Amino acid sequence: MWKNQTVGVVFSTYNEKDSIRQQIEDCFATGFVDEVIVVNNNASAGTDEEVRKTKAKLVYEKKQGYGYGYRTGLREVKTGIIIMSEPDGTFDHKRDIPKLLIYSDDFSVVFGTRTTQALIHQGANMGIFLKWGNVFVAKLIEVFFSTTHLSDVGCTLRLYKRKALHKIMPHFSIGGNYFSPEMIVLTAMHRIPFVEIPVNFLQRIGESRGAANFLKAFKLGMYMIGLICYYRINSIVYPKRYK
Repeated sequence: MWKNQTVGVVFSTYNEKDSIRQQIEDCFATGFVDEVIVVNNNASAGTDEEVRKTKAKLVYEKKQGYGYGYRTGLREVKTGIIIMSEPDGTFDHKRDIPKLLIYSDDFSVVFGTRTTQALIHQGANMGIFLKWGNVFVAKLIEVFFSTTHLSDVGCTLRLYKRKALHKIMPHFSIGGNYFSPEMIVLTAMHRIPFVEIPVNFLQRIGESRGAANFLKAFKLGMYMIGLICYYRINSIVYPKRYK
């Protein structure tokens, strides 16, 4: 609990059997987290057994995709403050969950950014193309929607207060990897106050079954740009829809 507000963490898992138990325990170890929701999104064999060794609640989403998994988790969580994160070891929950909570005193939404060079740890998957691609797309949102500073559209580690989350949830439409920037764009379109803060970005534990190469990352970036342009046009044509 944080200042009389309950705190929940949402994980969607696909290939994190070897790391998920420790990540759940790290969340509870902060002393602030009341609930952890783990969404099994067609996860590796043995994942459920690891989750059941903890106090986390396990739910299932059969539609494969980053967005489908997290949308299910966000519907399940019952707390006043909701934190999204990855269970693959890339985030330092003991250090950065308290940081998100501190900023939640002043903002309804707190986005993490992995692009701060001093906090990109050795072995972390943050090459030059990925880093500056995230920065470029983030700046496009910043310009199109006149937001405060943004530098990372792909960072899962973020915090929403329940009222702010429920304001944008009816507009969710994406089930894949583009769900992350969609959340940011919808937050900006609804003029919900937010801040972006630097978080630690670590080396992943284990192999990713969806590892990105240059071509995949390029296609992802281009789709994100198209998504942002689509929402910008919609905000002009249907301004009342996002208020």
